[in-house]
Amino acid sequence: MTLLALLGLFTALVTFGLSLAVYRFALRFKLYPAIRERDVHTRPTPRLGGVAMFLGVLIAFGAAWLFSAHFSLLSIVFNDPKPILGILGGSLLIVVIGVIDDLVDLDWMTKLAGQFVAAGLVAWSGVQILSLPLGGLTVWSPLTSVIITVIVVVLTMNAINFIDGLDGLVVGVAIIANCVFLVYTYSITVRTSPLNYFSLASVITAILIGACVGFLPLNWHPARMFMGDAGALLVGLLMAASAVTVTGQFDPSTLQHVVGRTHLVSAFLPIVLPLAVLIVPFLDFGLAVIRRVNAGRSPMAADRKHLHHRLLDMGHSHFHAVLIFYAWTAVASIGMLLFSFAPVVPVWAAIVFVVVGLLACTAVTLAPLGRRRAVMAAESHIAEPTIRAADASAEAPVAHKEAS
Repeated sequence: MTLLALLGLFTALVTFGLSLAVYRFALRFKLYPAIRERDVHTRPTPRLGGVAMFLGVLIAFGAAWLFSAHFSLLSIVFNDPKPILGILGGSLLIVVIGVIDDLVDLDWMTKLAGQFVAAGLVAWSGVQILSLPLGGLTVWSPLTSVIITVIVVVLTMNAINFIDGLDGLVVGVAIIANCVFLVYTYSITVRTSPLNYFSLASVITAILIGACVGFLPLNWHPARMFMGDAGALLVGLLMAASAVTVTGQFDPSTLQHVVGRTHLVSAFLPIVLPLAVLIVPFLDFGLAVIRRVNAGRSPMAADRKHLHHRLLDMGHSHFHAVLIFYAWTAVASIGMLLFSFAPVVPVWAAIVFVVVGLLACTAVTLAPLGRRRAVMAAESHIAEPTIRAADASAEAPVAHKEAS
């Protein structure tokens, strides 16, 4: 865990330096698009943060590969370089597409085609969903495994990209979700492979956390630079890749035996936990697709009705809306993580944490509605005497005329 933490810290420092360099480069050559109608920010801002994040990830993988020559346990991750090369190749492709889209605004069909190609590179390299704990161990045929993996990667990339609308939102959600996922992958690796604590999923997650932490100072409100489609799609691809490697890494029967046969939920965690940490992005993505299809529009057409837009319309400030997203992500991901530590953490404790957390998040989310009702009620009480006085003054001349 110390080596993973150092790898994440190294990635953060490198990404922060690269972010400053890219930011100055973008300002010098005026590489920032015009403000769109759906945008929340009010001044032109560079969207090349994804470039700095990708370069940080690339350098971090290179450094990890060099260090693997001195750490035998880490070298196991790099014995087969094909999956890493596939992930980096897909990342490069998606970053290039994202940068072009941020600068010249590609049509959605071109972007979607590029996403499928990038996801195909990841699946082709061997990062695939090989098994699922559904009624025992289910092994897919090679073609089915590739198809499902590609769909999962594309859906995850778009889900992350859809919530990229507020300063610091995606990087913060990614940091929280991946920290939880890193603890899970590390703990499961320790319990299933006591002679080797490293896995490809842990390395990917640690590097991604570092890249997000390094970029966050420039992306915090008010943001000096956005990650753009390149960064959001990159984050989604790496999160999907790490989750897919975990899904196929462990035999569900072995995992269930390790975590305890009485806690069946734990055997499903390789599938459930990635969904839990991404519950908010997937919810926003699903609602957006349904909304646009019902309106007769393309499911990829942009609009200003995402969940973060609705929070702003409810009366939340920019800062509060971002914190609400953080809170929902933390409750869902940490709550699900607690189940993996059974019986050390009682199941009832995990349930209580989730229930209390969800109630608190709901109350905070809906708080502006209560304040709005109170303000409207107060305004109605103030306006009612004014209306009565106006009516009385309007009737007085009429009465005087009739008397005369």
